[in-house]
Amino acid sequence: MAFDPKEHQHERLNPLTGQWVLVCPHRLKRPWTGQVEKPEEEKIPSHDPKNPLCPGSARPNGKVNPEYEGVYVFDNDFPALLPEVPTPEPSADPLRQSRGTTGTCRVMCFHPRSDVTLPLMSQGEVRTVIDEWARQSVDLGKKFKWVQVFENKGKVMGCSNPHPHCQIWATSNLPNEAAAEDRCQREFYAKHDYSMLVDYAKTEDEKKVRVLVSNEHWVCTVPYWAVWPYELLLMPRRHVLRLPDLTDPERDSLADIMRRLLTKYDNLFEVSFPYSMGFHGAPFGISDDLCQHWQLHAHYYPPLLRSATIKKFMVGFEMLAESQRDLTAEQAAEKLRNLPDVHYKHRECEEHSGSGSGSA
Repeated sequence: MAFDPKEHQHERLNPLTGQWVLVCPHRLKRPWTGQVEKPEEEKIPSHDPKNPLCPGSARPNGKVNPEYEGVYVFDNDFPALLPEVPTPEPSADPLRQSRGTTGTCRVMCFHPRSDVTLPLMSQGEVRTVIDEWARQSVDLGKKFKWVQVFENKGKVMGCSNPHPHCQIWATSNLPNEAAAEDRCQREFYAKHDYSMLVDYAKTEDEKKVRVLVSNEHWVCTVPYWAVWPYELLLMPRRHVLRLPDLTDPERDSLADIMRRLLTKYDNLFEVSFPYSMGFHGAPFGISDDLCQHWQLHAHYYPPLLRSATIKKFMVGFEMLAESQRDLTAEQAAEKLRNLPDVHYKHRECEEHSGSGSGSA
């Protein structure tokens, strides 16, 4: 019997982390009778004076937001990281080690309206978001080694506030995920003398099998080693170390491809698709010459599996042994790629206006 990746279980290596992923495509043959209908969509007002992220609203600490009209950034009122705290004493106990860390946390609102998300914003508005990400990275990178831009979208991802926003955390130490990617990219570069993800973006774009969308400057693919059902990896074609290093054309292209990939996400189950996403790039405060192994990229981790209400749970074997998936990366990419390029809400508006046009 010949091996068929669409039929037979196998493991795939994530070269960014060095971890293996168990792929079990034969499990897709299991009968499924769960809920698949589209749930009723929550009606979100464009402005709610009680929403602490809206322009002019008071936040829990008593501060009042300005009447902002674009992006708005403020220090998190309840930060996980503080810029100045005492440092733990060194310990001789090898099993009870700790280290000091400093940092800061900021919140960034994308838009003054609560009823829009990134795929429903204009390309110019998304470009403004990208420019602010770059500015915040430069500012925080002057003091902290790692700057993490990330967005948690949807209640299922722990985001209870529907207003379009993200968070930016900065820390003096390299976090676990960043440290693993730093090590693996460094080892790959030392062995092959070229950047792992620059080559990966090029070869994925040539193969096309897992590519969702692409443009002149960016490639978005379901990574070969994806863990989450519809996980995405977004990479620039050019060797770029950090968000602030992007050129104007690359930033315009990033706004374009983000809107396109997120439209595909929303169209999959015709809901505002939940996910956690974030950018990874070279640490700050280190010479670029020592960071040539790094390549800027963004991870998208969505939990939904079979419908708008059925999500993947990381439990059991996956918590205790190894990540596992049924749907292959190639199958996931094909499903997303074949979805319409026009957002379902825009199609609904067109259909509604069309139905009322013929008459009397």
